[in-house]
Amino acid sequence: MSPVKPLSPDALRRCCAPEDFTFETTAELDGQTSFIGQERPMSAIQFGVKLRRQGYNIYALGPAGLGKHTLVSRMVEKRAAQEPPPYDWCYVNNFDQPYRPRILRLPAGSGRQLKRDMDRLVEDMQTALSAAFESEEYQARRRAIESEFQEQQQASLMELQEQAKQRGLALLRTPSGLTFAPLKGEEVLPPEEFDKLPEEDKKRIQADVEVMQEELQKVVSKAPRWERELRNHMRELNREVAGVVLNDLISELAAAYAENQDVLTFFDAVRRDVQDHLSDFMVAGEKQQQAGDGDGRAVFVDHVSPLRRYQVNLFVDADDAQSAPVIYESNPTYTNLTGRVEQMAQMGALVTDFTLIKPGALHRANGGYLILDALKVLSNAYSWEGLKRALEFGEVRIESVGQMLSLTSTISLEPEPMPLNVKVVLLGDRPLYYLLSQHDPDFNELFKVAADFADEVERTPETQWAYAQLLASITRKKELRPLDRYAVGAVIDHAARLVNDSQRLTAQMQAIVDLLQEANFWAAEAGAEVIGVEHVRQALDAQVFRLDRVARLMQDAVLRQTIHIETTGAAIGQINGLSVLQLGNYAFGQPSRITATVRMGRGDVVNIEREVNLSGPIHAKGVLILASLLNARYAAEQPLALSASLVFEQSYGGVEGDSASSTEFYALLSAIGQVPIKQSLAVTGSVDQTGRVQAIGGVNEKIEGFFDLCNARGLTGEQGVLIPETNVKHLMLRRDVVEAVEARQFHIYAIEHVDEGIEVLAGMPAGAPDKRGKYPKGTVNRAVADRLEQMAKKRQALEAKGRAPKPSASSSKTDPPTLA
Repeated sequence: MSPVKPLSPDALRRCCAPEDFTFETTAELDGQTSFIGQERPMSAIQFGVKLRRQGYNIYALGPAGLGKHTLVSRMVEKRAAQEPPPYDWCYVNNFDQPYRPRILRLPAGSGRQLKRDMDRLVEDMQTALSAAFESEEYQARRRAIESEFQEQQQASLMELQEQAKQRGLALLRTPSGLTFAPLKGEEVLPPEEFDKLPEEDKKRIQADVEVMQEELQKVVSKAPRWERELRNHMRELNREVAGVVLNDLISELAAAYAENQDVLTFFDAVRRDVQDHLSDFMVAGEKQQQAGDGDGRAVFVDHVSPLRRYQVNLFVDADDAQSAPVIYESNPTYTNLTGRVEQMAQMGALVTDFTLIKPGALHRANGGYLILDALKVLSNAYSWEGLKRALEFGEVRIESVGQMLSLTSTISLEPEPMPLNVKVVLLGDRPLYYLLSQHDPDFNELFKVAADFADEVERTPETQWAYAQLLASITRKKELRPLDRYAVGAVIDHAARLVNDSQRLTAQMQAIVDLLQEANFWAAEAGAEVIGVEHVRQALDAQVFRLDRVARLMQDAVLRQTIHIETTGAAIGQINGLSVLQLGNYAFGQPSRITATVRMGRGDVVNIEREVNLSGPIHAKGVLILASLLNARYAAEQPLALSASLVFEQSYGGVEGDSASSTEFYALLSAIGQVPIKQSLAVTGSVDQTGRVQAIGGVNEKIEGFFDLCNARGLTGEQGVLIPETNVKHLMLRRDVVEAVEARQFHIYAIEHVDEGIEVLAGMPAGAPDKRGKYPKGTVNRAVADRLEQMAKKRQALEAKGRAPKPSASSSKTDPPTLA
């Protein structure tokens, strides 16, 4: 096995060459590129917006900062511009069932006209009806009917009076009503003379009065019937006169809406209701006349005008729309989505009617597109259920949450549902999409189109040029200074660093926009007209400086030897591991001291982190794998006669991930074979059961974390980091690290197999087994094998004497060894 050589500086950071760009500044570029590498979601969105079938709504999935909202809005608006404007929708009174207002659909712009026409119609009806009821013809016919009633009443009284006269009685009108009195000639007999009459005459007169009282009662009992007949005659007269007026006014108006049967039906209902409530027009006319008196005083009415029921509630007005609507609802509460019925205070109570029905986002987007943030919809109570119900049944029903859940029994409006034809686009991240897909059975039926946004794009000369065009577009849109080509290269290099891959570029453009805005600030501070590479680097340094306080405190704890981490010398069973800490948007590498101890035992490997519940399942799996590798390599012929313990020293938080499994394996080999390991080196990488070193995440941050510690103590030229060979393509290290490697003050080793790693760490060959399975002398593997053989013999001797060590309580009693 040939010795592993450090990586060259060229392998540590892939930089854009300024000569790859033919422009001096981005001002020379057309900036037509807005998105890179999003062909997949663009195709899905285009498919979704064109396919007008139930359930083919769109879910745009991807992390924040990819430009999902911008791309979706742009594509949807482009499609909407090719579609006709939506209908106008109006709510009108249902005169038969006032609690269930009716909805009317009209061509765009007709709703506003209908509202004006109805307001004008009510005014015209007031004027025309007042004029008709004040006309001489109407008054004459009214007087004739009243005279006929009065004559009929008078004739009955005259007949009754004649009958009374024949009996010697007079019919008198008194304050208490009609009564009869005896006559003496033509005069009423005074009471004192009546008292002087004989008893026989008194009885006769009294009997005649009683008879006439009965007749009077018969006549009086007819009065209510006569009054009803009078009212009926007057009502028929009023309806006849009003009918002539209304037919003339409404027929003229109906001609303009002859093609809309629903509007014509509404006009007929208005005609019938006006004829049944003519008195409301008379009262409204009198109040209007009072309000118009010239005394300059305001008239306050303590109730709503009864003529309000003839108004039109222009629910959705599309008069100004030139194409299909595109609505983004930033606060998708239940009522903001499905509409609401407002209330107003009247005489100490809350009342409502059809004019107080207000639209939601679904109503305003009907006939077009509605864009929503998935998390906000799910975060608002009942919004998700309301949205699903509207999409499933193809209609929007306006009801309160209490009505929806059947929690209230109070009388309220139940507006007629609006038929729904809308394309909904949800914006959200991937975990939310997968959760909904798995746990909500309705989701896959309602959102059949997934627009999956890419987090990164391949880095090629073509994509780098497209990135330059994109930067030009951003600077123009955000009104920033142009970038020179060196600054463009620096931004593209940072785009690769954001995804920790020299062969990829980030598609999360929000981070790039933030960098450009901050670089523009530093260019302005320097009085530069163009953003240069120094301004980009200054912005990047400022970003780190604002966020790295905790990282510096942790490094300071190592430098002050509060936390023990060695960067010089050598030690047995001790090695420097590397981990990544994520605090908000800032990730940084942190060295960790890992130690291993061995003793005679029964082949168990104890993960101390696991024993105290500080080890995650992936880390525990890594320890099991390295234990399996240890058995496969050194215990093929006989069981291991040792027990080992592994721990992250001075670690007081959880440990997760398998990126330290190769590191822990090296520490075990050192402890078993008593081979010192260079403390000037740090290690990262996971290991499989065959000894192959596998890729890990955060390789750049890990290398830079150990470099910062070594640099703070002083570089010796011996320090460095071992990484998996498969992580070399991910290297996008800081410039100061690359410069230190170039000066041979720091080294990066790419490791494919654990044998290569132990050679670098121990400074001696690993050793390969011969045909008999024996390792050469002077190698690490030979030292490990010899120590294990010695421990096995000692154990056999102790077993022969009955003093063999018992297994620990937390370890497995069977081979292969298992993790406690």
